[in-house]
Amino acid sequence: MKITNTIKISLAGLKANKLRSALTILGIVIGITSIILVVSIGNGAQSLILGEIQSMGSKTLTIQPGKPSSNFRESMTSFFQQSLKEKDLVELQKKNNVPHLDSIMPIVFTSDDITYENESYSGTIIGTSEKIFDFYNIKPAEGDFFTEYDVKDKTDVCVIGVTVKDKLFGASDPVGQKIRIKNKALRIIGVLPDKSGLTMNYNESVIAPYTTVMDYILGQKYYNEFVIQVDNEQYIDQTVEDIKTTIRNSHDITDPDEDDFKVMTQKDLMSTVSTVTTVMTLFLAMVAAISLLVGGVGIMNVMFISVTERTKEIGLRKALGATNSDILNQFLFEAIYLTMVGGILGIFFGSLFSYLTAIGLSSALSNEWVFTFPYTAALGGILTSVVIGIVFGIYPAYSASKKNPIEALRYE
Repeated sequence: MKITNTIKISLAGLKANKLRSALTILGIVIGITSIILVVSIGNGAQSLILGEIQSMGSKTLTIQPGKPSSNFRESMTSFFQQSLKEKDLVELQKKNNVPHLDSIMPIVFTSDDITYENESYSGTIIGTSEKIFDFYNIKPAEGDFFTEYDVKDKTDVCVIGVTVKDKLFGASDPVGQKIRIKNKALRIIGVLPDKSGLTMNYNESVIAPYTTVMDYILGQKYYNEFVIQVDNEQYIDQTVEDIKTTIRNSHDITDPDEDDFKVMTQKDLMSTVSTVTTVMTLFLAMVAAISLLVGGVGIMNVMFISVTERTKEIGLRKALGATNSDILNQFLFEAIYLTMVGGILGIFFGSLFSYLTAIGLSSALSNEWVFTFPYTAALGGILTSVVIGIVFGIYPAYSASKKNPIEALRYE
């Protein structure tokens, strides 16, 4: 029998049970939709984070406490180790130690309740120098920012993000008012512009001189991070080595394997972010793919039911000359067709939901979340659908092809 006739018979069989066919492919649609959605959001998040890192400039370095490690969990917990001290800051600022260091910005941070009168909001408290506003090109939306003299004098001043302002003050003017963090009163001198992101959400932050935060709020003598700008991009590698040498001397480290700090360039940060987001995306995509297996089992079950219901049809077709191969191809094509349609619909709905999610996230984050169509995931989804159709359809189709025509015609 010609393959075209086999296809026509298969499609006729599926059309005879439209509702059952539609429900059968639902598991495949959900699985492919989930994979497309997860991969698209993962790619969008990676693009946004990498864009934020690139916006810091190619001449930016970061020094973090803790041993150099490719382990994401260790990298995150290293922020709270106590290896970066005041003596390190002093040594790094010496021109003969790091000749091409243009400026250095120490950072400490924590999360805590921010209160004003009877209102309270849990946000991020960032202690840093006045250089943060130039580093990240931030202009005040209201008021002004603190200065170098405020840092030196440990002045009780701060600037707040727009979310903190809205939660604590509503429509009132917060400039000049005092907020309280851990029983320390800070006078608001400025409000940050609407500026949020995945690496740092300034909207939910209070930024104050690091000297004030360290002494009066955190009570700690170590830094969570140093951010450095190099005077010329061509001296990045040399500056990295100068920094390592300086801190090793400060910590009396003779073996580089014993380093209790790490220096990261923009390239290192981007590589780490890419690795982490890719692994997370693949993990979530694999979890979503479990529904494809469920859909495949559903297709196998439905195909067995279809074979049983159409036993007489199989017997009649065999009596009229259809071979075992014709019957096998008929039911196998039905399974493949169902999964392929499910895959195509899954790609469509996955792309649609991904696009709508990108619009929603762009609005929520006040940042452009770029929609990316995951071509690899889409192609993989189609191929996976075909494989599932073959794997889960072959046994029911084989069972149908082996039916005895005489017994099939007598089947009630």
